[in-house]
Amino acid sequence: MSASTIGGINKLSTHEKREIYRRIIPGEMLERFKLTPYLTDIQGRSLMKLKASPGSTSVEIYLYHKYGFQDPIFYGHLTDTMNGQVHILLYILNDPTAPRFDVDVMPDGQPTKFGTSQRNIAAEQGALASGLTPGQIRSGLSIFSAATKAFENFITDLGHDMYFAEPLYYHNAIIFERYGFKYQTGKKLMTRIQDEFTQDTEVSRSLDAKSIFRHPDTKESIRLRSWAIHDGILGEPFSNVTMYKEVGKSAELNTAKGCRW
Repeated sequence: MSASTIGGINKLSTHEKREIYRRIIPGEMLERFKLTPYLTDIQGRSLMKLKASPGSTSVEIYLYHKYGFQDPIFYGHLTDTMNGQVHILLYILNDPTAPRFDVDVMPDGQPTKFGTSQRNIAAEQGALASGLTPGQIRSGLSIFSAATKAFENFITDLGHDMYFAEPLYYHNAIIFERYGFKYQTGKKLMTRIQDEFTQDTEVSRSLDAKSIFRHPDTKESIRLRSWAIHDGILGEPFSNVTMYKEVGKSAELNTAKGCRW
C-alpha cells in the first residue's frame, strides 16, 4: 500500500482513497445487502461517502444500502495517533430494516451526539425497552466478528500490527474485551464498575426501579449497566477509556465476570 497512515491515505487521489477505505467494509455486508464491490447502485450513484480531506489525519466513512437512505449501514470515524497508528473513534453497524429510535436528535432536531451532550429521554426509553444499548439508533447487524477481521486486514495492509479504539460506552468496552482488546487507560474504572454493581455500594443500592434506567436486574446485565452508567449512576460520565488490539492476538480480559449481556 502506498500509505501507512490515515493522513497519508487522505493525500492520495479520490479514486485511490476510495479503493483503500472500501477494504474496511466486510464482505458479509456486501452479500447481505447485495452491494457490488464498487459500492454503487444500478444507476451508478455512489453508496459510499468519505470525509477525507487532504491535510486531515482523520476520516469518516459512510456506507448506505440504498441511495438517499437516512442512516448508513456502516459508519466509521478513524484517526491517526501521534505515533501514526490507527485509532477508532466510532464504529457503527446499523440494520436499516429495524425500527429507528431518535436517540441522536432532540425533538426539535438538535443533535445529541448520541446522548453525550444532551438526551432525548423518550427515544432512549423506547430503545432500552426494545433491547438496544445506549447510543444505538437501530439494532446492529450481528457481523462484528467479520467486521473485525476485515478491519485487521486493513491494518495489516497499512503495515501495522496493532490499533486503538475509544469505547464510547461501557458495553462497547466489554465487547472490545471479548474481541481481544487490552486497556491502555481505563482498566481501573472497569474494575471499579464491576465492584460498584456486585458489592453493597451506593450504586447497587440505587437500583431501586424508580427509573427505567435503574432496574434491579441491572446488577447482572452488561446492557442494563451501560444504560445506568449513561444515566449518571456513577456520578461521572463514562470517559477516558482507551483500548488497543494486537492483530491476530487476544488479551482474554473479562472485567465483568458472571455478568450476562
